[in-house]
Amino acid sequence: MSVLTSEPTLEASDGEPPDPAQEQHKLTALQGLAALSLDAMASVAYGPEAIVLVLAAAGGYGLGFTLPVTLAIAGLLAVLVASYRQVIAAFPDGGGSYAVAKRHLGRRTSLVTAASLILDYVLNVAVSVTAGVAALTSAFPALYGDRVWICLAVLVLVTAVNLRGIVDSARAFIVPTAVFVGSILTIIVVGLFRDAPASTEAAAGHASALGANATTVGALLLMKAFAAGCSALTGVEAVANAVPSFRAPARKRAQRTEVALGGLLGVMLIGLSVLIGRFHLQPVEGVTVLAQLADASLGHNWAFYVVQFATVVLLALAANTSFGGLPVLMGLLARDNFLPHVFGLKADRQVHRHGVLALAAVSALLLVFSGGDTNTLVPLFAIGVFVGFTICQTGMVRHWRAERSPGWRAKAALNGFGAVLTGVAAVITTSVKFTEGAWMIVLALPLLVLLFEAVHRAYVRIAGRLGLGFIPDAPHRDRSVIIVPVASLSRLTSEALTAAVSLGDEVIAVTVTDPDDRARTEALHRDWALWSPGVELRDLPSPTRSVGRPVAALVRQMAADQPGTRITVLIPEVEPAHMWQRLLQNQRGAVVAHAVRRDTDAVICRLRFRLAAPSDQ
Repeated sequence: MSVLTSEPTLEASDGEPPDPAQEQHKLTALQGLAALSLDAMASVAYGPEAIVLVLAAAGGYGLGFTLPVTLAIAGLLAVLVASYRQVIAAFPDGGGSYAVAKRHLGRRTSLVTAASLILDYVLNVAVSVTAGVAALTSAFPALYGDRVWICLAVLVLVTAVNLRGIVDSARAFIVPTAVFVGSILTIIVVGLFRDAPASTEAAAGHASALGANATTVGALLLMKAFAAGCSALTGVEAVANAVPSFRAPARKRAQRTEVALGGLLGVMLIGLSVLIGRFHLQPVEGVTVLAQLADASLGHNWAFYVVQFATVVLLALAANTSFGGLPVLMGLLARDNFLPHVFGLKADRQVHRHGVLALAAVSALLLVFSGGDTNTLVPLFAIGVFVGFTICQTGMVRHWRAERSPGWRAKAALNGFGAVLTGVAAVITTSVKFTEGAWMIVLALPLLVLLFEAVHRAYVRIAGRLGLGFIPDAPHRDRSVIIVPVASLSRLTSEALTAAVSLGDEVIAVTVTDPDDRARTEALHRDWALWSPGVELRDLPSPTRSVGRPVAALVRQMAADQPGTRITVLIPEVEPAHMWQRLLQNQRGAVVAHAVRRDTDAVICRLRFRLAAPSDQ
């Protein structure tokens, strides 16, 4: 048996011109910004607040470090955007950190990266939905008791939109994204022209969360604030993971989207931090920092409620980033035999449907498990993305060293600096949040890697049994016998036997007989003799009234008596005109197919006889 010179692959050729029919279901740069940036954009609502809450432990003096910490995060954001822009250029098939690690750091490291991204994407869906619903129930407390059902309803809505295609989801989310970004930029611009807060009504009557008699700001506190604020960086990698979702030229469109995302996010983070210091805001219980900023900048009026409503909508829909990135990543893992191949399939609208449904199912379990409570999920959030950031930056350093293109030293230094920063953030975030639930992420990462390896070993064994990669023996003709189970005479029986005599050298019709219903069996034999189809009808007695076992037993007996004969069981079944009519079927065909598949090596052929609707006749 000869070895093939090349192995089959699912990757498309870069030289092939784009298919116009498929291109219409892909993203433009603007649509990509709406579909893949919601996670990062929504983090503006809780990133600055996370910094303020940590620094508040050092009192008012600690809050003075809000802007320096934010500037450090913005610097890291710039490093990440520059890095992922290069990742997009070097890895246009998508996969982001996974693709970088796979090529430059080895298989095991790439699987750790993939596992971390999967965990982050799933948690992003749960956190985004619960945070959005939490903002809603804060405005309407009567809905608090139904928050789990509201979370699930939002999840179903986002899933349904994504099943229609990533372009449809992008179009649906352009307006909410534009309203939110416009609201935040308006808060910043108007706030910069104010010398004092326009209103403090939102925080009135709420207890301050500021630490008392605390003035020391140490390096550890600053690092904790930095790590907490880095939650605003989640979602930056989504564009690089979903490059194949963009229209041609996909690389340039994805790069423009990445830069636009980084620019907008950086401006909003820095602008809000400047306003926090300008208005001397303090964290209070029950009111978000963003709500206080909107109140101080715009006043407690209709504009304030527009900002709050836009925040609720965008937080609830930020889960869309995961639906844009994770199915593509799962498709790459399936192509590399680390996940079931079904995740690599695409629907007509270029949707990885099985990936979308799997993400929705796991996220629904998390929502039910957490009871719709954001605080239960937040300690698990952002750890995975830091791991992916660090591995990706490290891999890009090796990429530049191997490529040695012009300016490679500066690029490698930039990526190396980013790897150090994100690595430190990953260590601090994990250690600080370990007892709050981060231990589950530490445990889940290796378990996911072991799952990937188990799937890969299974595919390797299957490939060995199938002889993939080798030229098989030439096909030859064997004697064939077709077995057709029948229960009565009908057009279905005639169609089945016509198909059978067209396929096999010998055709045998069989009917499973019930000892207590001899009259039916005798009537069938009389009708068969009158019909005289030229095909033998055999009785298969079944004292236990089992339908599938007698057919399987006949197949086993014939296989033993006639070695080398190809045996096929052709099962005729009715295809109803309407979906609801499936409930009326007895499922005998499925029972027979299951028994034959379980107990024999026979080929199973299920013949569908379509029933036309009355209006079609």
